[in-house]
Amino acid sequence: MKKTNFAVAAAVTSLLAVGATTLTTTPAQAAEKEKCYGVAKAGKNDCATNTSSCAGTSTQDAQKDAFIVVPKGLCDRLVGGSTTSS
Repeated sequence: MKKTNFAVAAAVTSLLAVGATTLTTTPAQAAEKEKCYGVAKAGKNDCATNTSSCAGTSTQDAQKDAFIVVPKGLCDRLVGGSTTSS
């Protein structure tokens, strides 16, 4: 019985540690991302466009007002990528 309680306590403690680590690293990771317009495939955009109100609703590949979120600096290296909406 005591071994079982110890195993459960260890599992809960490790889950809490992982959760705390995730909470502290998320803002830093979000700061290293940027919106990249003009590279999303049809239906694969991350947010609303000028002509639609939801993610995943772009109607054509490389739609100029549809974006995906990419690591900072990557958008400039993608063909057709822009950090501003057209």
